[in-house]
Amino acid sequence: MPKPIYITTPIYYVNDRPHIGHAYTTIVADLLIRYHRLSNRDAYFVTGTDEHGSKVAEAAEAAGLSEIAFCDQTVQTFKTAWDNLSLSYDCFIRTTSDRHKQSVQKILEKLHTAKTDSGEEVIYSDFYEGLYCTGCEKFITEKELVDGQCPHHKKEPERLKEKNYFFRLSAYLPKIKELIETDQMQILPEERKREVLGLIGQELGDFSLSRERVKWGIPLPFDQDQSAYVWVDALSNYITAAGYADDPEAFEKWWTKGEVIHLMAKDILKFHCLYWPAMLLAADLKLPETMFLHGFFTVDGEKMSKSLGNQIDPNDMVATYGADATRYLLLTQFPLGVDGDVQAKRFATQYNSDLANDLGNLVSRVIKMVVVNCDGKIPSPFRGIEGLDELMAQTEELAEHSYSHIKHFRVTNAIGDVIALVRATNKFFNDRAPWKLGKEGKTDELGGILYACCEVIRVVSILLYPVMPNKMKEIRAILSLDDSTLNLQSAQTFFDLKPGAAVSFDQPVFPRIKEEKASRGEAGNVASGDEDNLLDISEFGKVELRVAEVLQAERVEGADRLLKLQIDIGIEKRQVIAGVAEHYPPDKIRGMKVVVVANLKPATIRGVESRGMLLAAKKGKKLTLVTIADDLPAGAKIS
Repeated sequence: MPKPIYITTPIYYVNDRPHIGHAYTTIVADLLIRYHRLSNRDAYFVTGTDEHGSKVAEAAEAAGLSEIAFCDQTVQTFKTAWDNLSLSYDCFIRTTSDRHKQSVQKILEKLHTAKTDSGEEVIYSDFYEGLYCTGCEKFITEKELVDGQCPHHKKEPERLKEKNYFFRLSAYLPKIKELIETDQMQILPEERKREVLGLIGQELGDFSLSRERVKWGIPLPFDQDQSAYVWVDALSNYITAAGYADDPEAFEKWWTKGEVIHLMAKDILKFHCLYWPAMLLAADLKLPETMFLHGFFTVDGEKMSKSLGNQIDPNDMVATYGADATRYLLLTQFPLGVDGDVQAKRFATQYNSDLANDLGNLVSRVIKMVVVNCDGKIPSPFRGIEGLDELMAQTEELAEHSYSHIKHFRVTNAIGDVIALVRATNKFFNDRAPWKLGKEGKTDELGGILYACCEVIRVVSILLYPVMPNKMKEIRAILSLDDSTLNLQSAQTFFDLKPGAAVSFDQPVFPRIKEEKASRGEAGNVASGDEDNLLDISEFGKVELRVAEVLQAERVEGADRLLKLQIDIGIEKRQVIAGVAEHYPPDKIRGMKVVVVANLKPATIRGVESRGMLLAAKKGKKLTLVTIADDLPAGAKIS
């Protein structure tokens, strides 16, 4: 039996309303936990809010509220947003709860009586004098100032001198270094691991465990005049939720014997990867198995900030696209772990292309034909169909591959492979043209094609359930499926659907979004078979195709599939980002003459501008660029 798995997000500070930065981490955690549950693994998912500190007290006073009333108000905005996104957390921890206070005081008592290997007290009292930024809620050095101000909050820090209790971090850094280097505590991605090891080499000083001046916090059990410093308070939430102070049986299961995974953004790396492990070592508690730190992201190429007005409220996205499509759009913008750009302007385009046209259109076309041609019942399978064996093989291997991606935090790979199967099935359906077979009296073959497509839809409903739980249950209801077969084992077998089971179809699973109805976005592509989406010849005439010669090519850092190309299109030289690296390494594509769409609006991909798209043909996993004979010059128009 695999270990129970315990996955946490950071707890979110109540001075901010939820935005897509908060939502992204929490949706990733929800995806991971749902996937592990599909494999019948015992799993627990924790999120919550960080509610103490002087900044919260000041904000509450400015709002004319008590501290707890202010916190209650903001906490509800997070809970509402998480409910709107269909997040399946098991515990929402609040640092103002009695349960958490009990947990913090227990670990502080443990640390207060602990000794290092050399016999020194782990916690000691001393005076600290330095520059304190209220916005950061930490002391900062002169070197960190820009023009005498905190670089983050553009405010001159106060000079404070106060009695604090300190944690003897230096005593634990050698052990932490060993655990990280040997991956006993795995820090991912590898770049973050190198960053943490670099910090250890900088001779970090001991850190403050308490604050004398901060009253909105948890008092130290051994000195009521001091409050636990915000990071000690906040980090302890992970063991609070596991039952550290109030449920020893649960704590043994989830923390001591379970696999613990912390998810967070890289800005809180030092506290999670050094301070927290040191505290756990000193308290004689097990360390997390994995810390995964995802990157920062921009929105349409710009840093997300209140001042720019480009912070996206996840509730607004849900109102436009629905909970499931919002989850899908945020999860597929860029690979987990890297810095990336959220293409908010293309949300509608991607929704219509991936969900309405590819997946939604497959479901509607197949089920409508079952209703019309098979009396609304799943037909019998039929093996003698061209292309069926290949489709079956791609389907049956997908569950194992997808779960492997998830266990290695390759979220976009797991989702992308399922969408590739959807597209392969659309092609299988189109190539076999079942609408013709009924007229020709080939009912067995017609039924076999429809059965195979229904089987793929069934498997897809399992593998995309962690991404879009509500819509996948909707698709399963269309096929008369319940939750008893909603697991990865069921996704590994073909011919699982029972012939004769009733199907029904009322409305599209993913209705197309009109451009004017989307808060951000453009019109999407169309899938064949949807007559409402056929282009007029004058519209197609707007597409400008040109021959381009690839002058230079290099990989985009942190992206396995992307190349940055410098191309000559005759009238000018420009840069294009293309997802062809798996098929065309840089040395192979240099010098090739390819076909590009030359009149697209510039797009920012992974923070790099791209002006154009390459044409390619794809069958299964094989991709081939459309190339041009050498005697046709760069810049030649294709019509």
